[in-house]
Amino acid sequence: MTLIMPRLTDTTLRDGSHAVGHNFSKETIANVVAALDNAGVPVIEASHGARVGGSSMQHGFSAVDEMELFAIARENAKNAKLAALLAPGIGNIRHMKAARDAGLDIIRIVTHCTEADCSQQHMEAAKELGLETVGFLMMSHTQPADILASEALKMESYGCDCVYVVDSCGAMLPGEVTTKVKALQNVLTTAQVGFHAHNNLGVSIANSLAAIELGVDQIDTSLRGLGAGAGNTPTEVLLAVLNKMNVETGIDMFACAEAAEQHVSGLYQVAIDEAALVMGYAGVYSSFLRHAKHVAEEYGVSSKELLLELGRRQTVAGQEDWIISVAMDIKKARGDASAA
Repeated sequence: MTLIMPRLTDTTLRDGSHAVGHNFSKETIANVVAALDNAGVPVIEASHGARVGGSSMQHGFSAVDEMELFAIARENAKNAKLAALLAPGIGNIRHMKAARDAGLDIIRIVTHCTEADCSQQHMEAAKELGLETVGFLMMSHTQPADILASEALKMESYGCDCVYVVDSCGAMLPGEVTTKVKALQNVLTTAQVGFHAHNNLGVSIANSLAAIELGVDQIDTSLRGLGAGAGNTPTEVLLAVLNKMNVETGIDMFACAEAAEQHVSGLYQVAIDEAALVMGYAGVYSSFLRHAKHVAEEYGVSSKELLLELGRRQTVAGQEDWIISVAMDIKKARGDASAA
């Protein structure tokens, strides 16, 4: 079987923002973008981890103003397209226009996987602004394939150029990826299909390969796997695997490995520690990791207990403030008077 390389979007400077507490320096932004661009990476995503407009008390403030971040990225991306993620309710059309004016080429609009209708206004506005538009069906592990397909059709009807199956928690296995990617491919007629993985169960490479073997059009990675939870599919590792499979990627794997070593390795070491593993097992949104660890320590509950309960309650992105309430409920349930 001859595999065709999908368009690769490196998300180091967006998903990786979660891992470093949104504290990328101007120098890191410039160095990472320049290195990825020189390596031939076609799309580079850069924004606050919680998406455009996410710099806030709830999600964490960015060390660099997001419009300045886009300007730095644009200056250093000579060939690559520049992308950002936007969630309706966090980012708005005004943010989108400002980002385009700062050099953005692609807007990736994310909703919970049952709420694609929330993206209509933003997708239609993005097309009017001349932006390539990608839809993200977040928490795709929570719904059956037919539901994802129906939600993807909504995004396609809004003018979306590509719809992603998004394993936000690193909870999916290759068989599930295959089923859900196929479901989108079977119904979409104008929009492409993409896949975004997290590595909480250690299968991000396998899941990405499952999607690529189906002929997915777009795939996401990050240098050294830097991202929320246990991180994403590592850019340089996936490229090495594809090179071994004789897939022509058009990207310099060694240059990406060097960029990961020089500019990313010292920032944060993603790992499948106990909390990250539990997140993948329980299906808890990956960006909850830092919040859950902090709350667990502050309220005297185990992060495992807290994450399992968050998974049982089927928390979704945007409910970070619920973590404290759940921790307090756990303490009350075991009769801890200090939680009253």
